[in-house]
Amino acid sequence: VNYGLNKVRFTNPVRAGGRVRLSAALKSYEKLPEDGVQLTVDGTIELEGSDRPAVIVEAIYRLFE
Repeated sequence: VNYGLNKVRFTNPVRAGGRVRLSAALKSYEKLPEDGVQLTVDGTIELEGSDRPAVIVEAIYRLFE
């Protein structure tokens, strides 16, 4: 389940036809009641040919069995 976003920064526009790449890293892992876990993931969407990323995000996901 995509639980939400803590932080989102749009730092650079992406022009039509622009090539992007997402890199992500697990920031934290928490156990939840009833066999669930919450993951916080730091993500960066990079824009080809630019020194600045297009988006920086901290996303939260919940998984249940």
